[in-house]
Order: sequence, then structure tokens, then C-alpha cells
Amino acid sequence: MNLFQILQKVLKEWNEISHLDFCLLTPDLEVYISTTDRRLPSIQKMQNFLSDDFMVSLANSSLHLFKIYSGETLTYLLIVWGGGTSAHTIGELAVCQISSLIEAHREKTDKNIFMQNLLLGNYSQMDAFNRAKKLHISTTSRRAVFLIETKQAQGEEVITMVKNIFSARTKDFITSVNDQNVILVRELQATDTQKTLHDTARMLVDMLNTEAMTKAWVSYSNPVASLDQLTKAYKEASTALEVGKIFYSEKNTFGYNQLGIGRLIYQLPIPICEIFIKEIFKEESLDSLDEETLVTIKTFFENNLNLSETSRQLYVHRNTLVYRFEKLEKKFGLDIRTFEDALTFKLAMLVCDFIKSQKNS
Repeated sequence: MNLFQILQKVLKEWNEISHLDFCLLTPDLEVYISTTDRRLPSIQKMQNFLSDDFMVSLANSSLHLFKIYSGETLTYLLIVWGGGTSAHTIGELAVCQISSLIEAHREKTDKNIFMQNLLLGNYSQMDAFNRAKKLHISTTSRRAVFLIETKQAQGEEVITMVKNIFSARTKDFITSVNDQNVILVRELQATDTQKTLHDTARMLVDMLNTEAMTKAWVSYSNPVASLDQLTKAYKEASTALEVGKIFYSEKNTFGYNQLGIGRLIYQLPIPICEIFIKEIFKEESLDSLDEETLVTIKTFFENNLNLSETSRQLYVHRNTLVYRFEKLEKKFGLDIRTFEDALTFKLAMLVCDFIKSQKNS
């Protein structure tokens, strides 16, 4: 819930408990939240109250006025309708609770802004450590960064769902730096391993598939040992997400330590990739293959060049597969039944995917 919703809920609860009416106004005397449609005190009376720096509350026979501060800044004016000391006491209690909620929300917001800027590399090392100390954030905890992307769900919706999952983990941070991705900065235990990170990513994907009814991708960085390394960790998670979606489209979780050959291809200049493709396919292109042939090739690779297993999975005769591969050899000059040609063809497929992704971005 945002601050408005929190304060609205609190005033409603005070109203139900005390049977008194409450109204929260901004310093400009605009109604922010109210439990009643009662007539407000005169503007002049409220302005005089606000302008008196030594007066924190004001009462008459029918209502009580209270100033609410955030630090030294006047944040709200609270009106409580009711006479006697009990109404005044209830007003003071409400002021204490509202002040605490404002402070907690401010600290939470400050921490969120700090983490966003830290991930984007907007602080020097010394500045990051000083700000973290003021916000009571550990600078030496072991952490990892998870990057969550969904096909349909909105960022705020995803943030709420992730917060619900990790509600008991008060030292984790859940934020975003753009409209597409949600970031989870998770504090790790000494016993957490790469498998723990993978299991967390898998759980996030499953939860979003079930709860948000949307396709999701989750990447994660290597663990880092200190706060100033989170910028690097965020870059690792971003790279893992981009590389994973290009080269391993059949998956939806990507660890930075498991990017394989995709990581190498991702570093290559596009002109070099195009030269390689022209060298392999000459005047032909991978796009000239029909869907059936592409599925056959991918299934063959997934089964470690095993003709019998590929034939079984595709429900086609072994001789039909041999015929398809012979046609492919005539077209490209590559017999993918041999390891060397299979490796070359697989690399060419990955490079073609990379070129397409870069041209479409």
C-alpha cells in the first residue's frame, strides 16, 4: 500500500474505535483524507494556528487541531471532532501513529531511492558507504541481484507480488529502475549457493505464471560480498537476461554464471558475425529453411546427434531423418550428423539469432 492508503486505513480504524470524526489536511489546507463531510473550521482560524510556531495543538468545545511533522517539516493538519480531554487524548495518539507511519514510509522511500541510484552507479564508493550508514543498511552483507521481466503484468503489480513472497525478509530490497523490469536485491546466507539462486529464480517464474497469469523471465547475478559491488551485480543480471532471451529462448531463468557460448557471441561485433554467416551459408540463409526442418535440427541437437532418439521423439522414420539431413547437406554443404559440422551449424544458428536481436532492438 502507498502512504495515502495506509493513512486512510488508519483514520478509518480510529473512527471505528473512537466514534469520532477525523480529517487530514495538507499544509495548504486541502483535504487529504476525511472520515466525514462536516464543515471545516474557518480558513483564517487554521492559518493562524499554522503560523504560530509555538502552538502544536488547539481546541474548542467541538473540535481539536493538531500539527503533524516529518522531521522539522510540517506535513499535515489533523482535525478531530469531539469535546473533552478524551477526544484530545485520542487526537494525540492518532498524531503519534501517523507521525510514525510517515517516518517509516520516508525511510523506506529513502532506502528505495538509495538502492536505485546505487544499482545505476550514481554514487562514488565513499558516498555509497556514508549514505548506507545513515540508512542503517549493511555494507558487508553478501547479496545477489535478480532481474524480473514479465510479458503482460505491470511493474507495480509484480513488485507487490514479490513483496508478498519475501515479506518476512526485511533486509531484501524490491525496486525498479525502468517500466519493464523489477529488481530484487536479496541478502544471502553463508550457506546459499548458485543452486539456491537458481531455485529462487525458478520459484519467482512459477509464482508469476500462476498468480499474474503472465510469462516471466528471471535472471540473476553472481553473489557479491559488499555494497559497492551491487552495481556490477546489476549489470551481470541485465546481461544474463538479455543474453538468455537471445540464445536460450526455450528457458526462462538465466544465471550469469551459466551463459555458455552465448556470452562469447554477445561480445562479437555485428560485422564479424555477418562475415561468419556469409562464410558458412554463402548465398543461402537460415531463413530459407521451413519450420519442419528447423524443428528437426533443434531436436537432433537436443538429443546429442542421436538419430534413433530424434526419430522417436518426432514420430518419423529414421530414413526420413536421413533424407532431410542429406537435403540440408546439399543446401549448405554441412552434414550435421558429424560433430564438426553440427558444431558449425549450431554456432551459425546462435549467431543468426544474435544478429536478428540486435537489428530489432
